[in-house]
Amino acid sequence: QVQLVESGGGLVQPGGSLRLSCSASGSFGSIASMGWHRQAPGNQRELVARMTRGGTENYADSVKGRFTISGDNAKNTVYLQMNSLKPEDTAVYYCNAGYWVLGAVRFNEAWGQGTQVTVSS
Repeated sequence: QVQLVESGGGLVQPGGSLRLSCSASGSFGSIASMGWHRQAPGNQRELVARMTRGGTENYADSVKGRFTISGDNAKNTVYLQMNSLKPEDTAVYYCNAGYWVLGAVRFNEAWGQGTQVTVSS
């Protein structure tokens, strides 16, 4: 039972920047990884960036060098700094967390409600 609270989406011009935030709360054993996916109209949801508790990072090729994921383990919070934004980045961005279920050796996954990012002039 993990709830993810997101913030930071909005409208920005091409070349601009946004920072997304996501915090996990509820009853769980521990967070194993947190990250971001996005889905544009007519497209499949795709991985943008993910970070494990140990600090390993993965990025989609389309955002490497422009987006940076970071986190605060003590706060169970993950951030996505998005720079040099392009119209192609327009999508609903979803926070994702993989976690161990409280009181059991079972793994589960949670998703945020999504936040709209629109890049347009």
